[in-house]
Amino acid sequence: MITRRVVLSAMMALSLGVGATGQVAAQSYPTRLIRLIVPGPPGGPSEIVVRTLAERLSSSLGQAVIVENRPGGANGTIGTMSVARAEPDGYTLLFSIPGPMVVAPAVYKNLGYDPVKSFTPIATLFSSPQMLALNPAVPARTVQELVAYAKANPGKINFASPGYGSQPHLLGEMFRLMTGIDILHVPYRGPGLAVTDLLAGQVQMEFETIPILLPHIEAGKLRALAMADETRNPQLPDVPTMIEAGLPGLQATFWSGVLAPAGTPKSVVDKLNAAINEVLKSKEVEAMLARLSARPKIGSPQDFAAFVAAESQKWTAVVNAAGIKAD
Repeated sequence: MITRRVVLSAMMALSLGVGATGQVAAQSYPTRLIRLIVPGPPGGPSEIVVRTLAERLSSSLGQAVIVENRPGGANGTIGTMSVARAEPDGYTLLFSIPGPMVVAPAVYKNLGYDPVKSFTPIATLFSSPQMLALNPAVPARTVQELVAYAKANPGKINFASPGYGSQPHLLGEMFRLMTGIDILHVPYRGPGLAVTDLLAGQVQMEFETIPILLPHIEAGKLRALAMADETRNPQLPDVPTMIEAGLPGLQATFWSGVLAPAGTPKSVVDKLNAAINEVLKSKEVEAMLARLSARPKIGSPQDFAAFVAAESQKWTAVVNAAGIKAD
């Protein structure tokens, strides 16, 4: 009995010691460089946001935060998988957009990670509405006119997207399902090529974020039809929302957030969440996001988790209804 008590006491002391060590490590975090993985190539509006975030977090946390681009895989799945497999210590983080977290899991099999089980949400960063734009050769100035034209000319409207299974692709499929029109999806390798062919008239319509389309709309080379958002955008105040166009369910925002590998200590997650929210409250960052037609999205890790769950349910339903699948 004495021996058994000694063994049990030793085991309890050991477990308490390990727990205490973990708590101390979390409280002293960070003590070294933090890597923020971007699962895509450099460039685009998000690049400005993620590098500004890294710079300001470096200052507030007292340790360098570096941005590491890891492109590859469908919808950025290679870089995302690398974070899922990293040590859950808060020193490898993921900068995610909708594709890797809520779209790819619905479209592709065997990703190598689970969007819920493999990650711990830390904080959302921003949201930016998607919008519908046309090549001016299409004789439609409203969404209803576009629907009527597509029904009168089945199969003659092609819509571009920056990739199969991307959010703009799914928005186009949602538009097709809601209106019953016959339109054809044409996927590209990134938004640049898609917009190039939209300008050339090789495709007739596209859903995309405002910063990518705005210069061409202002130059009169593209026609803005509607915002897939609840409110009009200050940069294009004359463009109605999809609600005003009679399609209230056709809404989507391009968003981003920061996640860590599952099992990251709560104290580390909370510290990062507080630091990120402080960055988003900055007037300079708010102004930068406004120039990108984006809004800061401040909230808790639990808010982010609930948001990802709702987004996953929404886009999985679209994928299933449209029969979108890939190996």
